[in-house]
Amino acid sequence: MILTTTNNIENFKIVDYLGIVTGTAYDSSYSANGTKLSFKDMFSMSKYYEKYSLALESIKEKAFQNLKDNATKLGANAVVGIQLDVEPLANSSTLLVSITGTAVKVK
Repeated sequence: MILTTTNNIENFKIVDYLGIVTGTAYDSSYSANGTKLSFKDMFSMSKYYEKYSLALESIKEKAFQNLKDNATKLGANAVVGIQLDVEPLANSSTLLVSITGTAVKVK
């Protein structure tokens, strides 16, 4: 599946617009690869940012997989105009990643 932030794909022609698709994922554990952020690590900025970055990448991958699954259900082979939004949920340590785009068929 082709995923792009642009509204068209070079060397491909969009033959059908199938609708808007989204993919969302969230997590509050700040864990990546099965390792969670320990209490001690919260006071080490380098470890905090490292775990935070790894966790964010993991959440983004889940959201992209959900986006692809939703586009596939519509019969799409590409998603154009992708926009990504990362939001911390109020009064919690939960990160929410939301990805939106237009599912299309291309040739």
